[in-house]
Amino acid sequence: MLIGLSIRDVVLIEALDLAPGRGLTALTGETGAGKSIVLDALGLATGARAEAGLVRHGAAQASAAAVFALPPGHPAWVLLNEKGITADPSEDLVLRRQLSADGRSRAFVNDQPAGVAALKELGALLLEVHGQHETVGLLDARTHRTLLDGFGGCAQALAATGKAWTALREARQAAEALRERIARAAADSEEAALRLAELDRLDPREGEEEKLAQERALLGAAEKGLSEIEAAREAMAGGLVSKLSQGLRSLERARDRAVQAGPETAAAGKLVEAVAALERTLMEAQEAEAAIDGAAEAFQFEPDQLDKAEERLFALRAAARKLNVAVEDLPAARVRFADALRGSESLEAAMAEADKAVRVAEAAFTSAADALSAARKAAGEGLAQGVMVELPPLKLEKARFRVAVEPLGEDRAGPTGRDRVAFEVSTNPGAPFGPLDAIASGGELARFALALKAVLAQRGGEGAYGPTLIFDEVDQGVGGAVADAVGLRLKRLAAEGQVLVVTHSPQVAARADAHWRIAKTSGKTEVEALPEAAREEEIARMLAGAEVTPAARAAARALMDA
Repeated sequence: MLIGLSIRDVVLIEALDLAPGRGLTALTGETGAGKSIVLDALGLATGARAEAGLVRHGAAQASAAAVFALPPGHPAWVLLNEKGITADPSEDLVLRRQLSADGRSRAFVNDQPAGVAALKELGALLLEVHGQHETVGLLDARTHRTLLDGFGGCAQALAATGKAWTALREARQAAEALRERIARAAADSEEAALRLAELDRLDPREGEEEKLAQERALLGAAEKGLSEIEAAREAMAGGLVSKLSQGLRSLERARDRAVQAGPETAAAGKLVEAVAALERTLMEAQEAEAAIDGAAEAFQFEPDQLDKAEERLFALRAAARKLNVAVEDLPAARVRFADALRGSESLEAAMAEADKAVRVAEAAFTSAADALSAARKAAGEGLAQGVMVELPPLKLEKARFRVAVEPLGEDRAGPTGRDRVAFEVSTNPGAPFGPLDAIASGGELARFALALKAVLAQRGGEGAYGPTLIFDEVDQGVGGAVADAVGLRLKRLAAEGQVLVVTHSPQVAARADAHWRIAKTSGKTEVEALPEAAREEEIARMLAGAEVTPAARAAARALMDA
């Protein structure tokens, strides 16, 4: 609800602070007094298009601030959170706009800088304007479906449709993801089969690279060592042991003679030592020859064993490079390719199940959407009948109203169903139906809006957080009983909410809970909240014109007491 409006330097208003209350508030005054300026200022604060002409002559800038008291669950708080604007639902919401004389403007929400677009979005949730030159809300066909659903009590059917749509969307997404996976698998299956065949032929084993590397090192060392052993064998084969044996026998004979001649002589002692040393040398030479033969036997291997080991090792490493894995991961890669080929077969079965899930979800959505469409058509008929009852008292007895509920294309279905909902009118017998703004004139449009609002309010179709309604000269061109009918319906609308009406009709003003008189004095527009006695005088002026007579005052009192 709008609880405050502060205006500074807007057109003819230098400074003005208003505090609207609940119920119906009437704004009256002479033509040209500036009643529309108040609405222009309110539009400025709520994001309406602004021009430099709104700035009062001689002022540097104009400003307008609108203060709203909203319940914690109001959609405006959700929007503010989405916009990243800090707001406390326990406090008032203040929308403010400054407009410079050069046409530039700045917007604020709770004194935090904000974009004009944010003000406009908030304004759409907080205000609804209907008038001779502008109607905001009902002319937007995008709002008609929501209004009809609220009027028809379609919340349960709408929720069921939304749930079914979510399930359908998820089923389609799952099927599409699986289809893309199958496409990728099909593209990769040929390569996977080729790689698997290569690995099957190679048959890599766990730990094989390390074993081959060790074998290669050993065989390489053996090949070089064997050539050295052969050189040693050739050297030994030159008769070293035989010569040592011959030398030992000669020394033994010499020792024996020396010992017989004189065992204690130095020669005999030296020969004994020589024989012992040569015996040891012969024994070690024989042992060395045997060890060399043993080493040669130990180094024996197949002639191409090293080539085979190197060829195998190089093949493993080449395969690993080709697959961009380590050699030790080749067995795992082999398993992976095999699993991929088997998985492509299982994906086909999964695809069949996913397609089945989509069909089931489509059927569920169709059923829910059909039920919602039926509920909307029934609600549309009820709304049309209600509006048709309201039209004759508003001097629209020749007009017709209908709610068009038409199917959208399957590609435009969504969580709210698959219906296009539009409020359409025909103002003359035989004339075709068309959109409200294309068929109705300014005055008719405002009265159509009033009739619609009156019926929607009777069924609670506006919901818990209906906006503040503003009607600008909705009674233009009508009087008497029609004006009284307008006032009565405005009063009904304001019973559970807030309605502001700019009016020239005494019948409408008499129904108001609060009355503001707008007057222009000394080139300035001023607004005065009228007490009861002053209200009677103002309504009498509206009835009588320039000269207020006792009869006019009596008529004013009668209207106020009606």
